[in-house]
Amino acid sequence: MTITVPATPTGSLGHAWRECVGTGRANLSLRHDFVVSAALAHDVIGFRHIRGHGLFSDDMGVLRESGGVRRYGFTYLDQVCDTYLGAGMRPVLELGFTPGLLASGTQTVFWWKGNITPPRDLGEWTGLVTAALRHLIARYGAAEVRGWPVEVWNEPNLATFWDADQATYFRLYDATARAVKAVDAALTVGGPATAPDAPEWVRAFGEHVLADDVPCDIITTHAYASGPAQHIPFGVYQTLRPPSHLLEQFALPRGLYAGTPLAGLPHWVTEFNTSYRPDNPIHDTAYNACYLAPVLAGGGAAADAFSYWTLCDVFEEENIPTALFHGGFGLLARHQLRKPTWHLYAFMARLGDEVLARGEDHLVTRHADGRLGLLAWQPLGGSAEGPYGSAPASHRLRLRLPVGACPRAAIVRHRVNEHAGNAWTLWRELGRPASPDSRTMELLYDAAEPAVEHRAADVDADGTLLLDLTLERHEITLVEVVPVVPTHHEGLDDTRLLGHEPSDDEGRR
Repeated sequence: MTITVPATPTGSLGHAWRECVGTGRANLSLRHDFVVSAALAHDVIGFRHIRGHGLFSDDMGVLRESGGVRRYGFTYLDQVCDTYLGAGMRPVLELGFTPGLLASGTQTVFWWKGNITPPRDLGEWTGLVTAALRHLIARYGAAEVRGWPVEVWNEPNLATFWDADQATYFRLYDATARAVKAVDAALTVGGPATAPDAPEWVRAFGEHVLADDVPCDIITTHAYASGPAQHIPFGVYQTLRPPSHLLEQFALPRGLYAGTPLAGLPHWVTEFNTSYRPDNPIHDTAYNACYLAPVLAGGGAAADAFSYWTLCDVFEEENIPTALFHGGFGLLARHQLRKPTWHLYAFMARLGDEVLARGEDHLVTRHADGRLGLLAWQPLGGSAEGPYGSAPASHRLRLRLPVGACPRAAIVRHRVNEHAGNAWTLWRELGRPASPDSRTMELLYDAAEPAVEHRAADVDADGTLLLDLTLERHEITLVEVVPVVPTHHEGLDDTRLLGHEPSDDEGRR
């Protein structure tokens, strides 16, 4: 079947897919590898905001005590914000976890021990919030900080992250939101930053802020598609539901809040990915990129922002990684080694703003100068389709594209699949070295580059061009179609590259 793509745009691509990206805990932003990765991600993909955990955790030193005297300290907070801004991204200020000096208990999460107990005194907590925000405004200016969304806590519906009940979270949210607005009424604050599949929590949060007239400018939730963890040493495997499940989660708050005063608020999915585990090998694969392609292509219709978790493998929730590829969340492995899902984002960044067509396996766009940008992928359905590698060996897509009034077009194709643009495959072929030497890293960098093909094609008299694509298993592909207007170069004749004189029938120029 051939799909005819209309010349009239159906809408704009927008920026929801790159409005925000995740990172690990805030303190990791001080690492050199992270700083380089963040700058690269902004330069290539154009991420606008960045969000991570642990802004108030003890390794950030925001509250210190010495000789019975307490003092706020924002040395690391400044450096973290400087790093984000220096990379071209604004912070999302996720407020948590509880500093040990303010905590009501000793329960922690992760090997770096983020305290998940409520503050024992909300006045002390809001004092810290107030001091931190005032400091940031004094340092960066109110106009700048007003562009930094403030999110209250992380996944309070999970006992892993919140050692209390829903009512206690609501009290924390109320006090925090009001403290934020007391500093500057124009600051943006919201929540509840819930883990996936928690409609009752999201509904209850909305009912609460409306009933008690609590400030709320933005709704935040999370989305993942994986099932329970099947543990192995230093890793897990998990089942995956279809990609549509992520889009359904994106759309949840709008459905729950329809017809209420919250209906018009921005909704940010401040975490999403296939798996919620930082040690699931799926994250390193071409499958991950191919699976998420329809989510990036269509997610902007369901949410104002959806933030990939995470930017890079400088990440330590399950302790320090023991191998280069370890199932980390990152778009980038260590030392900026690009994974297939990085290329999905890089391909999206090369699309035009005008959307001409969307389908189950394609997104066609046009740039202002008339170039076409096409993202295509093999449709995948998650674990229900069978084990890894069960997808068909190939997928065919035929599109008739509106190129315009020109005789020819140049077609440039970039491919990522199980072999092309896939350092993980080579890493396995090399025996899965835990810490590759410099020569091996050079090979992996080479393997991480997408395959590139190009050719010229005649444009039909009606201004269209037939594009017939065959994608390999788990492939994402970027096709750029550039209308060609030939330029005459006096004296050039490619048949003479070896120095031959022109033939008599050519004539002499």
